[in-house]
Amino acid sequence: MEEEANAVWGSLPPNDQRWLIDLASKAPAGATVALVGGAVRDGLLGLSATKSPDLDLAIEGADLQALATATGLPFTFHPAFGNATVTLPGGRTVDLIRTRRETYPVAGGNPVPAPGTLAEDLQRRDFGLNALALVLGEGMHLLDVVGGLPDVEARVLRPLHSGSFYEDASRLVRAARLAARLDLAAHPDLLAQVPNALKMSEHTPRLWAELRLLLDEPRPGRAARMLETWGAGELLPLASLPLLDALDAQQYSGATVTFQTYAAALLHAAPNPADLAARLNLGDKPAALLARALSDTPFPDGSSERILRRLLRPDAYTPLTGRDVVALGVPAGKEIGAALAYLAGLRAVGQVQSAEDERAALTRYVQSHLSP
Repeated sequence: MEEEANAVWGSLPPNDQRWLIDLASKAPAGATVALVGGAVRDGLLGLSATKSPDLDLAIEGADLQALATATGLPFTFHPAFGNATVTLPGGRTVDLIRTRRETYPVAGGNPVPAPGTLAEDLQRRDFGLNALALVLGEGMHLLDVVGGLPDVEARVLRPLHSGSFYEDASRLVRAARLAARLDLAAHPDLLAQVPNALKMSEHTPRLWAELRLLLDEPRPGRAARMLETWGAGELLPLASLPLLDALDAQQYSGATVTFQTYAAALLHAAPNPADLAARLNLGDKPAALLARALSDTPFPDGSSERILRRLLRPDAYTPLTGRDVVALGVPAGKEIGAALAYLAGLRAVGQVQSAEDERAALTRYVQSHLSP
């Protein structure tokens, strides 16, 4: 697997390569330091990093507090798990994780960790293409103990065992996020486990956290459609899917569509918005944004309110602004306020129904009140 190891290593920025070499050299004799997670997967998929990748390191046979100290960099030690988070120059963080195995005493609950080997650490992961490791140091090589390389080559998401989604239903939503972001397909083993995930969804708090993360993906609508295609569309309000699709299209056309905008659209489609907001831990901002978008208050073009309003109230129009009335001949100064007040009065009694109506009314206003 030398070619694959070189592909992963070559995908890393030179500064990251130097730091990883230095870290591996500081590990005690007999220890194993391995790069795991998304950096390995994305390097094998040939993805060009637009920013420095997340560096996650699984380490076997070392005291991670001592190893973090040896880097000479600021770090936080997590004694409950024996892990450490090192802060690189510039503020990036790197997780040093003690290799472990996990068991699920209660399906849907949190796993119980115990010290384990690197192989056991890889076997506890969600999908084959996420369970590959680049072992650092002399004789750097790629370690594949679960058959993940064929999954990378086929660009498929395959759960590592038949009870994966029953143990942790959140893996289904994570799969949809990855499939949408990386253009991956579902392995038949994944599709066979969808009913298990749906059965356990109410007992898996992490699933709702994953749904929240879905709204922060580059294309949330695409990820939601993945769930629908796989038979899990019920995890989101059905009416939200065309709204999320439309927001994806806005992004594709160059608009800036924020997490809050997607969340507000989801709430608009929900039978019980307050319950959904609580489950997804959305806070108050999406609901407030939705209320503004559904109001008649004017907002600038390109704002989240305008984007949502066009989607949710396609027949609504945006009232003229001060800039608009100046362009139509109202002089700067107090006359702008008077003209806007005149238009507001017409709106209040229903005498204008569109921006075109307002322009026509304002033209008459200028001619009768402001012309010499």
